[in-house]
Amino acid sequence: MSTPLPVVTARAARPAYQYIAIEGPIGAGKTALATRLAERWSMQTLFESHADNPFLERFWRDASRHALAAQLSVALQRERLSHEVAARRAAGVPLVTNFLAERNDVFARLTLPEDELPLYRALAERLPAQTSAPDLVVYLQASPEALYARIQKRAVAAEQHISDAFLRSLCDSYNEFFYHYDHAPVLTVGVENLHPLDSDADLALIAERIETMRGRKESFVKGTSL
Repeated sequence: MSTPLPVVTARAARPAYQYIAIEGPIGAGKTALATRLAERWSMQTLFESHADNPFLERFWRDASRHALAAQLSVALQRERLSHEVAARRAAGVPLVTNFLAERNDVFARLTLPEDELPLYRALAERLPAQTSAPDLVVYLQASPEALYARIQKRAVAAEQHISDAFLRSLCDSYNEFFYHYDHAPVLTVGVENLHPLDSDADLALIAERIETMRGRKESFVKGTSL
């Protein structure tokens, strides 16, 4: 879990959103974008950490044996984080996260066998999560090839066993999830040619689209207007 950012002078006026969730598949750059937006708008961050899941590396090595344990660990972490989100919202704290609690089932449906999925759902439903819909979700979208290249470049040991086939299925699952998602406005951002961690210009492009978004669902790809 991340710690609150120090108070800094904002370089741009904060948009009307008090709670922004950044989502997307592995390698899309959720944490990097959330960090830079929080710095830009003097918001706090709250991050899901894969390092806190003791089953994750074993899952990537042998998904069939460790999927249920890994998924339950994720659900427990999300339950703790959801309470923290609720507490910060109640205190009026402007917040950016790198997760969306409702997205738990995306991985579960993709990784668990048919006989274990109902068991996971039954247990997950018993967790007393205090879900709070964000004011805005920013969905980061990229091709499986681009995600695979980014994962290889950042060289996190636990992620080196992720296959191209899994990334393709994951991208499809995310697209389906956000096609039906209607609990909050969604800005879909194509990040294949955007690098907000390294480029202030790219960060400014994304920030501008967030600041000017007016509808429930909008999309942005660098160099185009959708």
